[in-house]
Amino acid sequence: MTAWLAQHLSVLMFVVLGVALFSGLPVGFVLGGVGILFGLLGILLDQFQPIQFFNFLPRVWGGVAANPVLIAIPMFIFMGMVLERSGIAHELLHCLQVLTRGVPGGLAMSVTLMGTIMAATTGIVGASVIMLTLIALPSMLERGYQKELAVGTIASAGTLGILIPPSIMLVVMGDLLQVSVGALFAAALLPGLLLSVLYLVYIGVVSRLKPALAPALPVELGPRSRREFFMLVGRGFIPPLLLIALVLGSIYGGWATPTEAAGTGAAGALLLAMVRGKLDRTTLREVIEQSGLTNAMVFFLFFGATMFSYVFRSLGGDDVVKDLLAAVGIDTAWEILIFLQILVFLLGFFFDWIEISLIVLPIFAPILAGLDFSAHIGSGPGIVFLTWFTILLAVNLQTSFLPPPFGFTLFCMRATVPPAVTMVHIYRGIIPFVILQLIGLGMTIAFPGFVLWLPRTVGMLN
Repeated sequence: MTAWLAQHLSVLMFVVLGVALFSGLPVGFVLGGVGILFGLLGILLDQFQPIQFFNFLPRVWGGVAANPVLIAIPMFIFMGMVLERSGIAHELLHCLQVLTRGVPGGLAMSVTLMGTIMAATTGIVGASVIMLTLIALPSMLERGYQKELAVGTIASAGTLGILIPPSIMLVVMGDLLQVSVGALFAAALLPGLLLSVLYLVYIGVVSRLKPALAPALPVELGPRSRREFFMLVGRGFIPPLLLIALVLGSIYGGWATPTEAAGTGAAGALLLAMVRGKLDRTTLREVIEQSGLTNAMVFFLFFGATMFSYVFRSLGGDDVVKDLLAAVGIDTAWEILIFLQILVFLLGFFFDWIEISLIVLPIFAPILAGLDFSAHIGSGPGIVFLTWFTILLAVNLQTSFLPPPFGFTLFCMRATVPPAVTMVHIYRGIIPFVILQLIGLGMTIAFPGFVLWLPRTVGMLN
């Protein structure tokens, strides 16, 4: 019995982690605690050496705390918080409503467009979803929109922030897979815009076929003169676009690294807030406090995941995964790719993207390094495949925000919607948009050039 337990310790470790994640304890504590627990069990069973515990600190410090790539995360979070509190989002939505007032489903389209623009400035899904719900949902319900269409539109638009650069998820995944974050930002832009277009087409078709679900906005909405119109566009639409151009343009142009661009974006957001007179001492204190709490949560997950993955691999987890795939007949490159996509999609029903990334990627990274898709994606260095694969995974992980029962977006919405909107409305509303996300994932798999064209064009994959 002892010999069997020692041989299957890594399998038991993964099972215990899966159970413990449902305990309600903070995920960072669960990951780190399971790692320490099975490190101690490994010592008792002579599968882990006590001195290996001393490797935790240099791995956590050198791999996470002192990682120059991950420095971008706090600044992107800070930038998003500043933009949320400065009132730019409110003015942007009003401007988009005016621009789309003559289109069927114009209000829902304006929400999707706003989610797309804010995705390129914040990258924080929770903040985007809550902000869109508070700002847009009352207007949509007041205009007579179907509840399911309204909440589905808001939920899908809010989740674009995790894919469209600058994306915190891509920073994390780039670090885990040792892929250039700039190349990932370039590769994710078109797939992110593709999803936005799919949402807009769906809303347009549904609104035209069933006008009662999405009544048109009154033509008289908005400014009365051309001068007022241009003032509205100049105040509500141009500043976010300039900030996007400042952040992404500096990366794609090769003028700045993603970390430097994140600092530039944070400074630009502060400047916009100052110009609008929204940056008083109270607001700045709230922004710093909320940014600090969000960063603490993210990096504590990194610490716990680093400890877990080190113990798991030390106990032979890599070999167990390879043997398991071989045992079920999954050994070709396409079979492994499809298996991983299905696994990640199913995990998304229960876990957040960061939990999936920090658990799955370190385990499968050694396997991914040996896959050959040159016939499908074209010849090139191994980084080409890893870039394409990372974007596939990112599109897939975006769906993890929506499906029941534990979709993160659903709970963000439930906490902010009025009592008239129930969880049933939310569940029914997100189904069409999950299907659209899966269509987008299928297109990125079938047409790799759609992902790789921009990073190849700007010379990031040479």
